[in-house]
Amino acid sequence: MTSTQQGLTPRQARRLRMGIAGVAMVAMAVVLVIQLGDGSSLQSIGLYGAAFILSGAVIEMSRRGRTRLGMAVLVAGFVLVLGADWWLRSF
Repeated sequence: MTSTQQGLTPRQARRLRMGIAGVAMVAMAVVLVIQLGDGSSLQSIGLYGAAFILSGAVIEMSRRGRTRLGMAVLVAGFVLVLGADWWLRSF
């Protein structure tokens, strides 16, 4: 007996990754608003603005079928943004 394991269809994978990027976009927007209220440095605000734009780019990549590339860009971009923010705050 063989068991067939079905994963997500390509359309479901695209929608899931677009949803993840959308949630990330909302989270970065909230953080950006908090940063604006705290009077943070312009560099820090710029980083979170870049992450917000990055989320939109990932949504567009997912919509065009480049879901794996989009998720790699999203994860790598957020790691870089959070690392850069932590590094900038240490000065």
